[in-house]
Amino acid sequence: MSATPSAPFLKRATPGGWAALAWLAGLLFTALLRVRLPGQETADVLAGVVFLRWDGLTMLAVATALALRGSVLLTRRPTAALRYLLAAAVVASTPLSVTAIPFAQYLAVDVALYVVAAARPPREALRALLLALGVLVGYLTIRLLAGWSVGTTSGLAVGLIAAVAWLLGRSDGQTRRYAERSRAQAAEQAVIAERLRIAREMHDTVAHSIGIVALQAGAARRVMETQPEQVRQALTEIETASRETLAGLRRMLGALRTDEPGAPLARPAGAGLPEMPGLAALDRLVESTAAAGVRVAVHRVGAPRTLPPDIDLSAFRVVQESVTNVVRHSGADACTVTVDQRDPDTVVVTVEDRGPVPGRDPARTGGGSGYGLAGMRERVALLHGEFAAAPRPGGGFRVTARLPLPSGVTAR
Repeated sequence: MSATPSAPFLKRATPGGWAALAWLAGLLFTALLRVRLPGQETADVLAGVVFLRWDGLTMLAVATALALRGSVLLTRRPTAALRYLLAAAVVASTPLSVTAIPFAQYLAVDVALYVVAAARPPREALRALLLALGVLVGYLTIRLLAGWSVGTTSGLAVGLIAAVAWLLGRSDGQTRRYAERSRAQAAEQAVIAERLRIAREMHDTVAHSIGIVALQAGAARRVMETQPEQVRQALTEIETASRETLAGLRRMLGALRTDEPGAPLARPAGAGLPEMPGLAALDRLVESTAAAGVRVAVHRVGAPRTLPPDIDLSAFRVVQESVTNVVRHSGADACTVTVDQRDPDTVVVTVEDRGPVPGRDPARTGGGSGYGLAGMRERVALLHGEFAAAPRPGGGFRVTARLPLPSGVTAR
C-alpha cells in the first residue's frame, strides 16, 4: 500500500472528463424536464414529436458520440474538441423542438471554452469564443429564415453563460502564468542572492588569507639572510594558508558553475559550498593570525549561547575582516576581540588595536579595495543591527557590531 496520499478527485479529473460529465448531466437534465416527476401534474417541458422516436434517439446517440470524441481531444487539441462539442450541441437540440440551443446542451461547450481560454494563446481563445457565440446566432438565424419561432432571450442567456465561462478561464490562465513567472523570478533572485553571499564569503576568506601570506612573506624577506629557520617556518605557513585558500576557492567556484554546458541543473542544499564558520572558530582564527606575527586576545563576556546560524556567521565574519585589517593596514602587533553576550537580546563583538608599533610596517597589499568596512556594515544592516568603525581616542582603531537576537535563544 502506497504511503503517498492520492490527489483529490477534483484535481485527478481531466478536462475531458469534466466535459463528458457535463454532457451526460445535460442529457439527464433534458430528459427529466420532459417527464412528469413525482409531485408534478405535468412535465415542465413538452417532449418534441421526434424526441422518443427512433430518429430522435439516433440523433441523440450521434450527438453523444461527437461529444465524447470532443471530450477525448480536449486535453491535447482543445480547439478541435470545441468544434466536436459545438456540433454535438446542434445535433442534440434538433429533436427537442426548442426555439434555441438549450443551456443543458451547452454545458460541455462551456467547459471547453474554459479550457481553451485558460490554456491557449489569446487570439486562439478569442476565436473559440466567437465560434461558440456564432453557433448560437447561426442556429437562431436559420430558424428565423425558416419562419419558425425563435428563442432570442434563451439564446442570449446561453451566450452570456458561455462568455462568463470564457472569462473565468482567461482569469485562471493569467493567474497561473503570473504564478509561474513569480516562481521563476523568485528562483532567479534566490540564485543571485546565493551567488552574492558566496562572493562575500570569498572576499572575507581570501582577504584574510592573503593578508597573512603577505605579512609572512615580508617577514621572511627581512630575515632570510640571518634567520633561515624563521624563513622556513614562514614559507610553511604561506604554503598552508595558500593551499587552504585554494581549496576554498575551488569549492566556491564549483558552486557557481551552474550555467556551463554539462553542469548539473540542481544541487543538494549546501553542496559545493565552503564550511560556514561561527564564533566557535575564533580559536582557529587566533592561531592563523598569530603565525603572521599579530597576537589576538579573545575575551568572552557573559554566558555563551547557541546563536542562529546567520547571526553566528556574520559575527565571525566581522571579527575576521577586522583582524585582517589589523594585520594588513594597522602596523599593530596585537589586537583584542571581545564577544559580549550579557544582554539576552543582543550579541556585541568588538575588535580593537592600539595602533602601529614603532619599527613595524603594516603589510600593504594594494592599498585595500574599500569593501571591507562596507561589507561588514552591509552584513550587520541586513540583520537589523548597529555597526560602528572609528579610530580610538588613545590611538588605534575600534570596530563594534551589535546584532539583535530573536526570542528563544538560550544559553548553552
